[in-house]
Amino acid sequence: MQTRVSSAFISRALSSSSNLNELRRIHALVISLGLDGSDFFSGKLIDKYSHFREPASSLSVFRRVSPAKNVYLWNSIIRAFSKNGLFPKALEFYGKLRESKVSPDKYTFPSVIKACAGMVDAEMGDLVYKHVLEMGFESDLFVGNALVDMYARMGLLSRARQVFDEMPVRDLVSWNSLISGYSSHGYYEEALDVYHELRNSWIVPDSFTVSSVLPAFGNLLVVKQGQGLHGFSLKSGVNSVVVVNNGLVAMYLKFSKPTDARRVFDEMGVRDSISYNTMIGGYFKLEMYEESLKMFLENFDQFKPDILTVSYVLRACGHLRDLRSAKYVHDYVLRAGFVLETTVNNILIDVYANCVAMITARDVFNSMECKDTVSWNSIISGYIQSGDLMEAMKLFKMMMIMEEQADHITYLMLISVSTRLADLKFGKGLHSNGIKSGIYIDLSASNALIDMYAKCGEVGDSLKIFNSMGTRDTVTWNTIISACVRFGDFATGLQVTTQMRKSKVMPDMATFLVTLPMCASLAAKRLGKEIHCCLLRFGYESELQIGNALIEMYSKCGCLESSFRVFERMSRRDVVTWTGMTYAYGMYGEGEKALETFVDMEKSGIVPDSIVFIAIIYACSHSGLVEEGLACFEKMKTHYKIDPMIEHYACVVDLLSRSQKISKAEEFIQAMPIKPDASIWASVLRACRTSGDMETAERVSRRIIELNSDDPGYSILASNAYAALRKWDKVSLIRKSLKDKHIKKNPGYSWIETGKKVYVFRSGDDSAPQSEAIHKSLEILYSLMAKEGYIPDSREVSQNLEEEEEKRRLICGHSERLAIAFGLLNTEPGTPLQVMKNLRVCSDCHEVTKLISKIVGREILVRDANRFHLFKDGICSCKDRW
Repeated sequence: MQTRVSSAFISRALSSSSNLNELRRIHALVISLGLDGSDFFSGKLIDKYSHFREPASSLSVFRRVSPAKNVYLWNSIIRAFSKNGLFPKALEFYGKLRESKVSPDKYTFPSVIKACAGMVDAEMGDLVYKHVLEMGFESDLFVGNALVDMYARMGLLSRARQVFDEMPVRDLVSWNSLISGYSSHGYYEEALDVYHELRNSWIVPDSFTVSSVLPAFGNLLVVKQGQGLHGFSLKSGVNSVVVVNNGLVAMYLKFSKPTDARRVFDEMGVRDSISYNTMIGGYFKLEMYEESLKMFLENFDQFKPDILTVSYVLRACGHLRDLRSAKYVHDYVLRAGFVLETTVNNILIDVYANCVAMITARDVFNSMECKDTVSWNSIISGYIQSGDLMEAMKLFKMMMIMEEQADHITYLMLISVSTRLADLKFGKGLHSNGIKSGIYIDLSASNALIDMYAKCGEVGDSLKIFNSMGTRDTVTWNTIISACVRFGDFATGLQVTTQMRKSKVMPDMATFLVTLPMCASLAAKRLGKEIHCCLLRFGYESELQIGNALIEMYSKCGCLESSFRVFERMSRRDVVTWTGMTYAYGMYGEGEKALETFVDMEKSGIVPDSIVFIAIIYACSHSGLVEEGLACFEKMKTHYKIDPMIEHYACVVDLLSRSQKISKAEEFIQAMPIKPDASIWASVLRACRTSGDMETAERVSRRIIELNSDDPGYSILASNAYAALRKWDKVSLIRKSLKDKHIKKNPGYSWIETGKKVYVFRSGDDSAPQSEAIHKSLEILYSLMAKEGYIPDSREVSQNLEEEEEKRRLICGHSERLAIAFGLLNTEPGTPLQVMKNLRVCSDCHEVTKLISKIVGREILVRDANRFHLFKDGICSCKDRW
């Protein structure tokens, strides 16, 4: 009777023991009473020591009764090890149990299966499952739940689902294990499917169900159902559990509903570190950098931030360029004892670089014991951002000397440096090193190399890279087309544009902004109209930049009315729009309309800039509106307080010179507060040649030669003036100087578009299409022009030739005449012609074209380097002011 009382007392004492010391006293009492050999008390002691995280004491108790002949004791020690995370030990004792004469029961397997899950040992898990099947325990609810959980944790979700489906009885734990498995491994749709099955089974979810399925709602952006689950959690009371509220906060942040997330957060009765970390990280991911930083600074003493949270906060400081807060957070990290691993230091370098604190960024970099490629990339990127490109180059060279591993990002950044510096040698070195080092030249790097070579003047190398690329994106095509345009290789640019259209690559707005200026330069009207149609199809026509580019394209293609139609349709206009329209009118000699446009711009509230005034004075110059142009120049200075640049002075000089006010032009130049350049004197020289004022022409020519401009056009202009004066010694000196400086004059050429094809003609080119027919046609025209009194102007010949016939041959071979004759031969009588020329039309060609328009009864529109000339009935729209 006393033994039974003692046993009952000790059993109650064991169950109610609340600390390890109390347990040890009871254990001593068990031994003193001789009950330590009892399987019952031994099992109780094993479990209780396990509860107090003393698995060594559990093992000691087990060994006192070894060899255990009761499965209860084996289950107790296996459970003790598994519960304390000693999974190998639990499996070891399961093995010993299998070797003993004791047979496992259904209570053995949940702990063993848990150990397999903890070890992520799928092979052992399958073996244990096999044992379960052999012993017929697969129908046990707890064993089944353990198996579902094990396979779910291992990511073997099809196996987990198979076990789940084969369970004859399931409880909420079964469902929760499967939902959690799917959700934690990113199978959100499957997690939602199982959740909906659960709801259809009329089983009420608990807090674990809700916390497991919330990530699925958040990541799949199932807003309505997520809000419904929130409502359920409020009604059922599971929202009182911290993990559920944390899940709701995370879900609303995924929905980009930070206000709802903050409301849940503020209503939480209890918060943990995850609550704060979720809000801070969520704000950062939504680019709410101020809120992220503020929450951290106001609450960091309320919770324990982790390294991920601190990383978010530091990066928020970088985005905000808040150097003061960045240093404060950095100091906090050091005070809090965070181990600053390489990743965090890399973030710090980025943050300080964004805050333009490169000295501090460099200090962090120099203090790092372990630097990786990201470290080097971060500090190099920082110097590039700050504009210190030379230091970025030095760091790269140091990186190479130290044999640090560069990656494609390193090379991509440094290629951008060589591009910005136009340093071809450095760029080629990077390209070569990258290939030798086996760096993968990805699509972005290839695009960067195309751009680098083009901007360094090596468009041939750009084309080689382009042609070698197996994969191209829209950026690739845009970059190579832009390279061709920049280099002036419009023919190749057109070919590439055609290739792009055939390759079915989807163009973007940048594509059109590259190709439209090319059409403008080439006056490729047909292609320009086709591109306009594409713009309509892709919905880009309403874009402001596109409208501006269309105005320029149409105006330079001889379609002034189309430019105006685009202008009229634009819902929004900026200063570029108005400038483009003003300049367009100027090109066509429509000075009055240009002035009206300028006035309308002012009325619309757009403030003119310096470029608008260049356009309006240019327009006045080409329309003989001298007083109006001078008034605009004064208005710019006095009303808009814009200091004139050399371009404005050049426009005014051109304005005066074209109207043959040569002495006033010289007076204006003398009064200029800045030194005149060759372009200014060139305007005067052209006017002198037109008026025949050769005395002033000679004086101005000397000025141009003294300036020693690298632009060959001005030197050639002076040379031509000396040739007209028959001062061949001066002509020889100028040409020798150009030759010594390896400067070549741009060759003159003209082109005309007929039958969907562009034909190019060069001066004196006998290999042009239909050359013989062209020359015969011109001879007929010359004979008819002679009857109109035409005599070739030998002053346009810049070479020392004795024979008048040779001079005539040179003049008659000018490219625009060949293009016009070709157009006359290949178009219907009476139809207008449009010819483009890369240089200024000479006075003799100008006179010839006037006469041709009268003789053949056609309108001939010619665009030269300065403007459009519309020849009709022997008159030019420029009124001989070009």
